Amino acid sequence: MKITKTSLLTGITRTLDLDVTKEQYQLWQNGELIQDVMPHLSPEDREFLISGVTQAEWNNQFPGEEE
Repeated sequence: MKITKTSLLTGITRTLDLDVTKEQYQLWQNGELIQDVMPHLSPEDREFLISGVTQAEWNNQFPGEEE
């Protein structure tokens, strides 16, 4: 599923094609925990869904820190 988000860090809008169904996305939007609904996604992909922040942005904004 293609998901478009705007990064909370940079304001850049990006679209990623993630292995998520409409049903999973809806469950999360309705309050289910993202790690419960989409446990197969990497932490980086879940962060993108939550905040629009990519791993590259995180590394650029916080060099030397891990997400």
